[in-house]
Amino acid sequence: MQKELSKKENIIGSETVFEKIKGRTPWIFGNSIRKPKINFPRLKLPRISFPMPSRSLSVITILIILFVLQTGVVYFMVREPPAVGATTDGDPIFILEGIHESFIIEGIAASILILFCSIGFIGLFQASKYVYNKKMAIWILIVGIMMIIISFILLQYMISVKMGVI
Repeated sequence: MQKELSKKENIIGSETVFEKIKGRTPWIFGNSIRKPKINFPRLKLPRISFPMPSRSLSVITILIILFVLQTGVVYFMVREPPAVGATTDGDPIFILEGIHESFIIEGIAASILILFCSIGFIGLFQASKYVYNKKMAIWILIVGIMMIIISFILLQYMISVKMGVI
C-alpha cells in the first residue's frame, strides 16, 4: 500500500482511468492512458457596462425603424418619384395607378396603415396581461381588432385603386 502511494506521488497528472474505475471493469490499457491535468488561470477582465434603455423606448425605436423601412425610403432615394400627382384637369391624385410606381405620399400612407395594424396586434398581446380585469381586457381586444380590420380594409382599398379596379 505504501509503495503504491509513493508511486502515485511520482506521477505528474491525475489518476489513471483504471484507478478511477478500480475494480468495476477491467481496463485494457492499464496505467498507460492518463487524463491530463490542466489548470486554467482565472482571469478577471474588466467589463464595460452600458446603460440599458427601457423596454418602451426599445419598442418605440423598433417601430420607428420599421416605419421608415416600410415607407420605402430606399425606393424613394433610387427612383425619386413625385410627392403627389395631378390629373389633366388639375385635380390631385394621391394613389398612382400601376403596381410598379407610387407617389411618396402613397408610401407614407401605406406605412401608417401597416403601423396602425401592428399596434393593433400589440394591443391583442397586451390584452392578455389583464386576465383579472375582464372589462379592460375586452376593451383592449375590441380596440386592437378594430385597428387591424380598419387598416386591412384601407390597404385593400389602396391596392384595388392601384390595380384600376375602383
